[in-house]
Amino acid sequence: MHQAKKSRSIRLLNFIEEKGNQLPHPVTIFIIFTLLVIILSHILHLMGVRVSFEGVNNETGQMEMLTVEAVSLLVPEGIAYMFSNVVTNFTSFVALGPVLVAMLGVGVAEKTGYISALMTNSVTKAPKKFVTPIVVLMGVLSNVAASVGYVVLVPLGAIIFLGFNRHPLAGLSAAFAGVAGGYSANLLLGTNDPLLSGITTEAAHILDALYVVHPTDNWFYMFISTFLIVIVGTFVTEKLIEPKLGKYVPDEGIEPQQTITPLEKKGLFWANISILITIIAIALLVLPENGVLRGEGGSIIESPFMRSIIFFMMLIFLVPGVVYGMITKAIRNDKDIAGLMSSSLETMAGFVVLIFFAAQFVALFNYTHLGTIIAVKGADFLQAIHLSGAPLLVALIFITAIINLFIAADSAKWAIMAPVFVPMFMQMGIAPEVTQVAYRVGDSATNIISPLMPFFPLIVAFAQRYGKNNGVGTVISLMLPYSIIILISWTIFFVLWYLLGIPVGPGTRLDY
Repeated sequence: MHQAKKSRSIRLLNFIEEKGNQLPHPVTIFIIFTLLVIILSHILHLMGVRVSFEGVNNETGQMEMLTVEAVSLLVPEGIAYMFSNVVTNFTSFVALGPVLVAMLGVGVAEKTGYISALMTNSVTKAPKKFVTPIVVLMGVLSNVAASVGYVVLVPLGAIIFLGFNRHPLAGLSAAFAGVAGGYSANLLLGTNDPLLSGITTEAAHILDALYVVHPTDNWFYMFISTFLIVIVGTFVTEKLIEPKLGKYVPDEGIEPQQTITPLEKKGLFWANISILITIIAIALLVLPENGVLRGEGGSIIESPFMRSIIFFMMLIFLVPGVVYGMITKAIRNDKDIAGLMSSSLETMAGFVVLIFFAAQFVALFNYTHLGTIIAVKGADFLQAIHLSGAPLLVALIFITAIINLFIAADSAKWAIMAPVFVPMFMQMGIAPEVTQVAYRVGDSATNIISPLMPFFPLIVAFAQRYGKNNGVGTVISLMLPYSIIILISWTIFFVLWYLLGIPVGPGTRLDY
């Protein structure tokens, strides 16, 4: 019976992997979608499709009854728009600039070794009874620079557990659950926040050209979610995974526990001091009642500070990265700093290419009014079947969780989904930033069981260090309990949060 169940589960996973691998590259997907928009816009234009709805007049900023009709991209005006706005569509895409600016700082902190040393030092110093939650927590925090979490913390989790005479695969699983399963949660803002908020803003502009979703607009929810992921990850590790694995009998000698050198400790100390000084300096510009970065009437929400949050995020990583690098000799002069910034942007080349094609798709989708038409028609359908509020958001969470098994790149997924779901949910009275939260919950929960997740093969390779027969099935079987329990508990938490009417970020509302 057990073998039969195992065979069925392996067949299912093989099916997901096979079909997922047959999907085109995300760039190709956006090209296909763009062609479909061009064709569909002309068909709906010929049919005279139009919709009426209550929305914001972009000229007056007032709510009123509006009527829009499908605009064809295959008439002379549409063809001229497509060709003449290619560069503008790309350079004005909201998600592009903030992510590249943030990466200037995050990349330096990552490449000098500061983030890696910080995680290693934090985990190795944890008291025995707090090892599991600390490993999960550091995994969640590492998604500020996700590659570091996968490359450094996941294998480190296994080594730490081994050092405490616990099964290394349990440590690997706990770290992986934090890094990937808790990908959207964090105590800090990460590069994912400006990326997703930029895409959401573009999607909201389909109905409301004045609507802006800030990188901080999910922060309250994601901050508290960090503790939920730590609790769930700790429970699953200690109550389900470790009893399942039993006592570890190594094939070879015990691996030594990883530590950092005295020079790295010195660098870490002064880098952390530099963060503190940087935060104090920023606070002095914001906290006083007459702070120069406050807005009108002393507002912090609508202020130069909030509009500068990406720059400050860059500084909070850049400053300690530079200090750490100078002390550890990873940085010897100003040329090294510039070189590290350049190399951090080199890693974003694939992102820039993807954004180029995503920007064209989103711009044409907006120009043709297809987003508005789909949103209004979709909202009418949802109202007809009486689906709204929390049940509607839960449906989006589970749809995203399923799609995530086949399309692993979160930015590509959201760039496709946002233009449909954000305006549709706005028509149902749900704010764009709340829709974004629902997406992020579903997107995170199934990362750890998707064979198409870019770092999944690396995790399998780490697992094989502790058993030659460990493979894809081994990792999936270990991570499935995390995925299911994270998905269910995080969804319940989201529903409770929504029903209690708690803002998901500073200055946000749940309703539109």
